[in-house]
Amino acid sequence: MLSVKALFTEYPNERGETVKAAQDVSFDVPEGKLFTLLGPSGCGKTTTLRSIAGLERPRSGEISIGERVVYSSGRNIFVAPNRRNFGMVFQSYAIWPHMSVFKNAAFPLEVASARVNRAEIDRKVMRVLGTVGLDHLASREATKLSGGQQQRLALARALTMEPKLLLLDEPLSNLDAKLRERMRFELKRLQRELRLTTVYVTHDQGEALALSHEIAVMNEGRIVQIGAPRDIYERPHNRFVADFVGSANFLEATVIGRDDRADIYQVQTAIGNLLAFAVEPLKPGDRVVISLRPEDTQLSAHRPDTLNAFEGVVEAKLFLGEFIEFQIKLGDMLMLARVHPSFSPQVGTKVYIGMNPEKCVAIPDDARHRKA
Repeated sequence: MLSVKALFTEYPNERGETVKAAQDVSFDVPEGKLFTLLGPSGCGKTTTLRSIAGLERPRSGEISIGERVVYSSGRNIFVAPNRRNFGMVFQSYAIWPHMSVFKNAAFPLEVASARVNRAEIDRKVMRVLGTVGLDHLASREATKLSGGQQQRLALARALTMEPKLLLLDEPLSNLDAKLRERMRFELKRLQRELRLTTVYVTHDQGEALALSHEIAVMNEGRIVQIGAPRDIYERPHNRFVADFVGSANFLEATVIGRDDRADIYQVQTAIGNLLAFAVEPLKPGDRVVISLRPEDTQLSAHRPDTLNAFEGVVEAKLFLGEFIEFQIKLGDMLMLARVHPSFSPQVGTKVYIGMNPEKCVAIPDDARHRKA
């Protein structure tokens, strides 16, 4: 459906320095899927989205939707934003304050180059308002809507165009935590029920994991990994992805050799030897970083029957409702662990940490990326 190839965008900043906002960005979004560009501020995700929308003109590359090319540096093609038939929802919503809910949603149809008669406008607008649950508020002034209702109105306005592609630029960032969580479910329901091909931009890892069919993690203008949410979280290809998407413990290690099991290696670390999983083949002597999620640590009062078992001491703990977060001191290192509140040893208590080899991911040392 959407194809972005070798997109390259740069621009001067306020100091006259060249900012390389997108560098060789390439990805494909199948029809009816939600694809997320995830990364920290300044990584190039919004620049990429605005390039797709036609709000920025890249230096080079190609963007096509189906068989239609909307931008190509090689063929000197640039289709204006209003002729691309893409819907876009911004972080600020950009609701017209002097218009009613109905008028806001109808506006794109009323100014469209292809004339739409009044009866057709009324039918389309009320159908979309019904889809987002605002049909009973059609006559209300837009300024009298709550934050969540304004977000849904901005989405409705984009949908009345019946866009071939929906572009969402951090649409939930202005909502409070509880409303943001509810709107995730609403967005997911709408996207999947309407089979909207969608590109979503966010710096919120939870949003990306919850909503996406596929995620592209970006850093310093480049895509550093593309994959399904579970693959991005459980099988990071580099330290930046492991560190940015969720929390992780990191252990410097050296590969000793391969275990009898496929993709499992024995490695030497500061806390002792352990078994770890590797995405790519490794050889003895390779320097790696072991990534282990806090929720994948197994704390117990007695040594567990596993090869990856180490003795430590509880350094600190935080009760966070559904789990307790512990800092466990292992030699000179502190490991983060998250466990069910039913296990709650006191600070200073000796405990054991068990680590499933499948959850200890060995990342090649030369694949590490600095955090932006």
